[in-house]
Amino acid sequence: MPLAMTAKIPWYREPWPWILMAGPLAVVLAGIVTVWLAVATEDGVVADDYYKRGLAINQTIAREEAAAAAGYRARVIANPSGDRLRVYLTAAPGTAQPAAVRLRLVHPTRKGLDQSLELAAAGGYFEGTMRPLRPGRWQLILEDGQATWRLTGEWQQPGGVEAELRPATGR
Repeated sequence: MPLAMTAKIPWYREPWPWILMAGPLAVVLAGIVTVWLAVATEDGVVADDYYKRGLAINQTIAREEAAAAAGYRARVIANPSGDRLRVYLTAAPGTAQPAAVRLRLVHPTRKGLDQSLELAAAGGYFEGTMRPLRPGRWQLILEDGQATWRLTGEWQQPGGVEAELRPATGR
């Protein structure tokens, strides 16, 4: 009795070669995406001078203690369009107000997004302009021009219109 002849199907019409090739193809595509991410984005997380920054921690603590001793507190308010800031600075009685302050808006992982604003006194508050912020959590650092004291706080964007800044030692 002769065997029945079956039609020979080309390999590319069978599902198993495609299923077996899908795994290695996914790995190759993931490798290409990983290389692209490594080349196209800046890795601003690691500092070149990490040892010097570690030694500067004592100076930072002293600046925050100076802010606590002077009774400094601040409230940062952004206008609805998000391009202007006002900082209301309060201090203990007898403490002089600085002529200008510096506000740094620091992104926790992307150094290229950080902003440093010089804010001038304008009738009971300090005011200045800023670039719009990307969504996420931002650290705010307020200090005088001579960097003798410092206040810190956090700001969540979008939605954050107001933030409180205090010395880290007084929290």
